[in-house]
Amino acid sequence: MNFHKKILTGISFLLLFVVSVFWLMGCSRATAKDKVTLVNNEKDQKVEVFVNGKPFTSYIYSDKIDVLKKPVLYPLRTANGTKITRYYPLEQRAGERVDHPHHIGFWLNYGNVNGFDFWNNSNAIPPERAPRMGVIRHRAIKSMKNGEQGILEIVADWIAGNGKKLLTENTRFVFSGDKNLRIIDRITTLTALDEKVNFTDNKEGFVAIRVTRALEHPTDKPIKLSDASGKVTDVPVLDNTGVTGKYYSSEGKIGTEVWGTRAKWVMLSGIVEGEKVSVAIFDHPDNVGYPTYWHARPYGLFAANPLGQKIFSKGKEELNFALNPGESVTFKYRVVIRSGETTPEQMEALYNQFVK
Repeated sequence: MNFHKKILTGISFLLLFVVSVFWLMGCSRATAKDKVTLVNNEKDQKVEVFVNGKPFTSYIYSDKIDVLKKPVLYPLRTANGTKITRYYPLEQRAGERVDHPHHIGFWLNYGNVNGFDFWNNSNAIPPERAPRMGVIRHRAIKSMKNGEQGILEIVADWIAGNGKKLLTENTRFVFSGDKNLRIIDRITTLTALDEKVNFTDNKEGFVAIRVTRALEHPTDKPIKLSDASGKVTDVPVLDNTGVTGKYYSSEGKIGTEVWGTRAKWVMLSGIVEGEKVSVAIFDHPDNVGYPTYWHARPYGLFAANPLGQKIFSKGKEELNFALNPGESVTFKYRVVIRSGETTPEQMEALYNQFVK
């Protein structure tokens, strides 16, 4: 009798356990959040970002990569894992443009800071130009946090070609995503050190993405392309097969009309490896120069430049922003990568969520 009771009791506990497991599984499906994980790979000097275990991007802060003169986020991926940034110059891929080796992933810098060019610096610069270049060097990771959002806080130094530190940068990256979206918030505070820092009005800036070939605008101009081994080839007549990109701005501008105009946001849409993709950069109302001018080029440079206004306005406006010693300025941007068909109205709705 005791034996049968033990069996029945064991069966009851087993059934209760099974029911509990299924109930908990149902609860987790109903309430689960997309989790973001950050992993600091100190050997390769990068922080890898995962959304639900899938690679999203990496914050690369290596000082061992010659071409890398500032920290970057590279590569950027869709929720499906499709890379939307150009591979060159960090990786080799056939059919890619090999211009502007300083255009890497997603970055922030500027073309004239106290006369030093932080934008154009790369290992392709002739030695005689090197003293007028600037570099941004990662100093430390201040904090990392995993969860519904992944948060990475870093500090970096803006260093002139003469070795003098001009600015301290404190940046907070916030990473998030769901089944269709990947989002990066970048909040960057720049603080002048012991001398006045002038951001002389310049077209080369400020926050930018260099996209993959498929997101460029089709063009008939001759260019240089690489093959799979990195060999550069002159292409006098370009094959635009698979080149599908088109810009859209919050102000109704489309295609090449976007360059040199002001807007709250700009979206670049196209098809990459069979996937419909839209990537947008959002400007924030608190930023200097809002709404920003857009340095959005058909060849794949996608940039917002609030500090360079003269060339975009054809001389009607000029900013020449400056910080006195100890003064700070903060810039807030959001990058949205959305899979699937995306209309300007849908992007406007996402923008309104950002500014709220």
